[in-house]
Amino acid sequence: MGEPAKLLSGRVALVTGAGEGIGKAIALAFATHGAEVVVAEIRAESGERTAREIVASGGRALAVATDVREPEAVAEAVRSARQGFGGLDVLVNNVGGTFSRPFLEIEERGWDAILRTNLKSVFHGTRIAAPAIAERGGGSILNVVSIEGVRAAPSFAPYAACKAAVINFTCTMALELAPRCIRVNALAPDVCATEGVLRQVPEAALRRQARRVPLGRIADPAEIAGPAVFLASDLASYVTGVTLHVDGGTNAAGGWWRDDGGAWVLGPGPDPADAPPATAPGAKDRTAG
Repeated sequence: MGEPAKLLSGRVALVTGAGEGIGKAIALAFATHGAEVVVAEIRAESGERTAREIVASGGRALAVATDVREPEAVAEAVRSARQGFGGLDVLVNNVGGTFSRPFLEIEERGWDAILRTNLKSVFHGTRIAAPAIAERGGGSILNVVSIEGVRAAPSFAPYAACKAAVINFTCTMALELAPRCIRVNALAPDVCATEGVLRQVPEAALRRQARRVPLGRIADPAEIAGPAVFLASDLASYVTGVTLHVDGGTNAAGGWWRDDGGAWVLGPGPDPADAPPATAPGAKDRTAG
């Protein structure tokens, strides 16, 4: 028997923030499933490493140094997809980042920085990439958001507001872009073992965090990439306007967690003071690159 058909054969995908973490995992998974990948990453060396890894595995990729907060940079990444691979079929708006501070202590320039990284970057990517995707007869846009978009996030108010806005924007774009045969969906992870999280968060704190997840562990980036492949492929040809929670059941739990005896408890999780440091809805999201 021959090799099974790959889900994304013949597709060209642009993945932002693909130098590490969830973005890199998505880029690698897309390439494994046959896509040609444009790695759009602000840190040039990091993006080049991802592209080289894809090529070394027999795939096709190119890296473009891209600051997604700047529309001209996003336009250059889309031009690179056209010039390097003949067009664009899939956009993944993955870049995100934040910092921890009570809302009343944040200066306006702090809001603006978070808005540019988490919301305006999605606007830029969608506005610039959609016409290119439509030229190829349609395709898919995927926004990587966060569980923080659907629950309160003390000390991360602007970030959570941006993620909630992108969830709504996903629904609206699903309608507006449907006549162009472009499907628009979102993925909402919770805590994920990205390189950034593993650098910042002690192992013991991650184990305690895992107790808050119904499946009993934090995500591996590849577990976010699998659903991304599905949503970008023809297996999801009738799926648009959806936010898929890839969080081990955290959103469904709504505050329930298992105690030491395995019983379900509603209320504060184990040792809240020992939870991952407050820098990390970086833990629940991507690096800010």
